[in-house]
Amino acid sequence: MKITRLTAGVGIVAAGALVLAGCSNPYESEVIENTEITVSWNDIIDNFNSNSTSGNNVANGIITHMTTSGFNYYDDSPALIQNTAFGSYEKTSDEPLTVEYTINDEVVWSDGVPVDEADMLLSWAYIFAGVKNADGAPLFNYANPRPDLASALPEIDDKKLTLVYDKAYVDWEIQFGVGSNAAHAVVQLAYPEIEDPQEAKDQLVEAIQNGDIEWLTPVAAAWEADFQHANTPENPLVTLSYGPYIVEELVEEDYVTLVANDAFAWGESPKYERITVRQIADPTAQVQALQNQDVQVASGQPTPDVLELVQGTASADYHTGDEATYEHVDLTFNNGGPFDPATYGGDEATALAVRTAFLKTIPRDEIVEKLIQPLNPNAEVRNSLLTIPGSPSYAPIVAENGSAEFAEVDIDGAKALLEEAGVEGPIDVRFWYPEGNARRAAQYELIATSAALAGFNVIDDSEPNWEFTDTAANPINPHDAVIFAWASTSLALTGSDQMFGTDKPSNFGGYSNTEVDRLLADLETELDPANQTQIQLEVEQHLWADAYGITIFQFPGLTAWDKGVEGISPAPLSPYYFWNFWEWAPVAGAATE
Repeated sequence: MKITRLTAGVGIVAAGALVLAGCSNPYESEVIENTEITVSWNDIIDNFNSNSTSGNNVANGIITHMTTSGFNYYDDSPALIQNTAFGSYEKTSDEPLTVEYTINDEVVWSDGVPVDEADMLLSWAYIFAGVKNADGAPLFNYANPRPDLASALPEIDDKKLTLVYDKAYVDWEIQFGVGSNAAHAVVQLAYPEIEDPQEAKDQLVEAIQNGDIEWLTPVAAAWEADFQHANTPENPLVTLSYGPYIVEELVEEDYVTLVANDAFAWGESPKYERITVRQIADPTAQVQALQNQDVQVASGQPTPDVLELVQGTASADYHTGDEATYEHVDLTFNNGGPFDPATYGGDEATALAVRTAFLKTIPRDEIVEKLIQPLNPNAEVRNSLLTIPGSPSYAPIVAENGSAEFAEVDIDGAKALLEEAGVEGPIDVRFWYPEGNARRAAQYELIATSAALAGFNVIDDSEPNWEFTDTAANPINPHDAVIFAWASTSLALTGSDQMFGTDKPSNFGGYSNTEVDRLLADLETELDPANQTQIQLEVEQHLWADAYGITIFQFPGLTAWDKGVEGISPAPLSPYYFWNFWEWAPVAGAATE
């Protein structure tokens, strides 16, 4: 599954079929002059590179979704839709797996520079770690680099790129695309003396093809650092767009306004001239803003009181349903804390006992009963790390994965484990949750109260900025336990290695198990569904036995919108209700901002 971090806060793709190119109708703008809509989310963009480890979160991805385009996207079914207005991709060979990508001539960046093979070659360089530093590590700090998938330098032509995969990768159809940052922009940020965009692209292509790491190192540094902005960037290269909108104004932890991109002349036309996304972390405040007509869409992590408030809002329609996002607690294995073997002189068994004991105290049933079932009466505790409840493989995996050991709170069992390991309390656990998130704060209180009964002193280590996820700045997570959610962006079978794989960029807890690494690699080329389920089961057996962490619940979704707006159609996958932003429109005769 392709996943992303869910701030304040991830089925199988039919990968074997050929994807046919198509022809689009002549573009006609449907932007309605002087129209604006204001919507809300619980966080706001602070990084214009949502592919980097530091930028890989939902809030950044939402804005990227509205300012870029691509070869395909998921609708609200969710089904994978081919975006033939942008370009085409075709599998031309099975052995070796070979895919040809073509971008349509009309597709340009907002400065008029074509989106072309240079942009795709840059994407190859970071997605597949095509360029490495002197130590052999990926030069670009991409959220989930895959040097094992398509290591061969691609062939390029005018707006074309051909990838030859190293193996028959099951999720090839959604593995590759153009990123959110223009190739010429990244180069010009690294080398300001290069003023001509084509020269910048030519030099980038030459450097990648020749493996000129010395020249590429500043480019990779700019790609990682120069797109991190919490306020409107002064340099227009940072906000270049090839999607329907371009960022007009950004105010830190407040709002971002997007305006229709004049250079956009392909694909689905948006209707509103401007979209403003306001940061409102508190879901109750979101609904109150909707009632006051300060925003036209509210969506967040709801509580029972929020649902009741929405149901009492006569001016709004709403939608509820599970999202492809799950809440979990992860433990840190390598920071010198209570779950690190180094704390016990390298004794793995003692650290495992302490981790297991702590997980036994987490009151998952109580959390679901008090915080989730009032929103979804059918909600249950999620017991799988890899599969979504209701999927064909969920029940057989849960039956044997080892989650049964944590089915109920077991204080006596936790105490016995600690006593047997010779670990005396109180045991300090620095527990992180995103500050300002009411539901997470409530979960922390329930967890801290329960864990104290077994001798754990759970310390509020909350902060608002998710600093532990910036692995460039914090290679080791300073928190002992963290609670957040993984949000699915696709129905891919693979992708879990980025969290569970050794030294992977989204493995924030330092977990490592060579058998898990091997099994996840095997999963990527396994085409038989029964064998896929067996591999996933074996992965989970290791994860639960190692006390990696614990799952809690599937997210209940709640989106409410003003009846003066049409086209809102919430989807289970990220970017949720933003997926079809181009269809949002004022109801005929309704007032707009």
